[in-house]
Amino acid sequence: MAILENIRKRTTVLILIIGLALFAFVISGVFSSNNDFTGGKVGSSIAEVNGEGISIDEFRNKVETASRSYGPNFSSTQLVNMVYDQEVRKALLNQQFEDLGIDVESDQIIEFVRTSGYAQIPDFQDDNGIFNEAVFKSAIADWRANDPLRYDAWLQDEKAIIEAAKERLYFNLIKGGVGATLSEGKFDYKLANDKVDIQYVRVPYSSIADSTIEVSKSEIEKYINDHKKRFEQDKARDIRFVYFEEKPSAEDVNGVKEAITALLDDTVEYSKETDSNDTIAGFRNTTDMIAFLDRHSDAKFDTIYKAKNDLPSVAADTLMAMGVGEIYGPYKDGDFFKISKVMDRKANGTVKASHILITWEGAERANPAITRTKEEAETRAKELLAEAKKEGTAFTALARDNSDGPSAPRGGDLGYFQEGIMADEFNDFCFGNPTGTIGLVETQFGYHIIKVDDKQDVIQVATLTREIEPSEETINTLFTDATKFEMAALDAKAENFGDIARESNYTVRPVNKIKEMDENLPGLGSQRSIVQWTFNKDTKVGDIRRFNVNNGYAVVQLTKKYDKGLMAPEDASATALPEIRKERKAEQIMAANKGKAMDAIASSNNVTTSNASALTVKSPTLPGAGREPMVVGTAFALGEGQTSGLIKGETGVYMLKVTKKEQAPNVENYSTYANSLRASTAAKVSGSVYNALKDKAEIEDNRATFY
Repeated sequence: MAILENIRKRTTVLILIIGLALFAFVISGVFSSNNDFTGGKVGSSIAEVNGEGISIDEFRNKVETASRSYGPNFSSTQLVNMVYDQEVRKALLNQQFEDLGIDVESDQIIEFVRTSGYAQIPDFQDDNGIFNEAVFKSAIADWRANDPLRYDAWLQDEKAIIEAAKERLYFNLIKGGVGATLSEGKFDYKLANDKVDIQYVRVPYSSIADSTIEVSKSEIEKYINDHKKRFEQDKARDIRFVYFEEKPSAEDVNGVKEAITALLDDTVEYSKETDSNDTIAGFRNTTDMIAFLDRHSDAKFDTIYKAKNDLPSVAADTLMAMGVGEIYGPYKDGDFFKISKVMDRKANGTVKASHILITWEGAERANPAITRTKEEAETRAKELLAEAKKEGTAFTALARDNSDGPSAPRGGDLGYFQEGIMADEFNDFCFGNPTGTIGLVETQFGYHIIKVDDKQDVIQVATLTREIEPSEETINTLFTDATKFEMAALDAKAENFGDIARESNYTVRPVNKIKEMDENLPGLGSQRSIVQWTFNKDTKVGDIRRFNVNNGYAVVQLTKKYDKGLMAPEDASATALPEIRKERKAEQIMAANKGKAMDAIASSNNVTTSNASALTVKSPTLPGAGREPMVVGTAFALGEGQTSGLIKGETGVYMLKVTKKEQAPNVENYSTYANSLRASTAAKVSGSVYNALKDKAEIEDNRATFY
């Protein structure tokens, strides 16, 4: 009895133990404790979501993993922001899962794998290429025993699968409550299809000058408090800077030009070995162009023959007109000085052609939808060949309408190509026939009706290249100038930054509303260090600092700080003033026109009466006036022939008369519209629910502390 009594006392503990034992049943490790979101702190937190910390150590590991996955396509700050968003989302949703008791069992996970991309992994498929549960479990067990690295990678995938399965279950539960009745479908149908015609008069707000409406600071403050949602702001900073760009001076440009010019002709050098003067061949006379360019040029000798389109645009016409052995330059091409020599020429070395491809079922790269036989394809190709050869036939239109090839949308145009690029039969026809020839060839891809559009020579060019770079003297001078300006700005009052810059003809560039996790600054590119400095608690408004930036230096001044919360009146005025003025103008216009008929309003305000037809609630736009939902909504509330009162619209004050109302014809069943409405609403569930959770949550963002 004593034993039974002890068991009764420990019933809750036993149930918990049994539950945990059942929970420990796994496919491989999918229900291991490592998969739970603990929400606890490990060291410091990158963020706190409703009081639960996201470990900075785990966060850094995930950023590192993301870096390996995405490579150089993402900057470090972009990766941090991406992983941060993922972790905040995960934390918010896991809190929901815990509150609602949402979990997944092994069969649900298997079903998720079966309906996801994981089902396409060959190791999980049977001999017929179909996902098989037994094969799946066997593969995981084999990895666990024989391939630890792959098994460890799979455990990470399992975590993602569990999270995705929970999310699917959670959002499906919400979507299950989203519906639309036939009545709602009918209502939505009528909103889009009921129509109204109106006659209206509009007195635009622009008829009253802004200068006549005085708005006090207290009115702006009241407007901000009445519309708090619109004027909430995050922490931000304003700066201004002077950029000292590291670029070549005029002397540097001339120096590179002179240096490359000096390599053009032969030089005489004294040789200690022979105790005599040797003649060193220059670019013009060298017999070993490869060695010469390897030694003297920033670009090696390119032996490939080039068409005009492949040559530098600044020199293409000149080079194509030159003979073999002739030289052009030095000429400037972007950030380089160049001298080019024509080494060889091939007449008609590049061809421009168009074609119509008629393929057959089973031909190489043929569209699987094509079912014609080879014989049918040949017959069709010969018909099109005859059509193409007729006088007045537009080959491009014929190709666009009939070709099976990817060039069909371009009228069959293949552009220019050199020998050896196309299939042998295609190549031989194009290079063996004159411009304008149209003919038929067969390749492994199908039958081609080919038109030779143009031929051009190609040339082999050797180019001596030197990059135009700033000299050491220029770089040193730039550093000196930047340092002098920084010292002068620091010695003067903060507000004199702009004056000091203008005295030296430097341009001051402002950057406003920089956010704490911004990375790129207009005019400077990626400059995370500058952003961090502006948000440093020790940096005060007016402080100045010089930064090493891309290709130079930036002398930066912090000009303003914005705290998190409601905007100050001076910051909100750009948005608030036009709205306050619009309200005041509406009051004035409505007071001045009270009791007047439409004609009288038009006459006294020097405006005309207008008409608008076929307006719908879903498209409340008036021609020439823009979107006016209040006006159109009022029109639908009136009967045909009725006139409204004065209406405060988006762009002015209106009065309207309904001239015609047209009810949309009834349909037999509104299920199509109800289903469309339901699908549209369901599609927004995931985003809307997450945004609602995020807006409601208390999130402490510490990214800027660590990055």
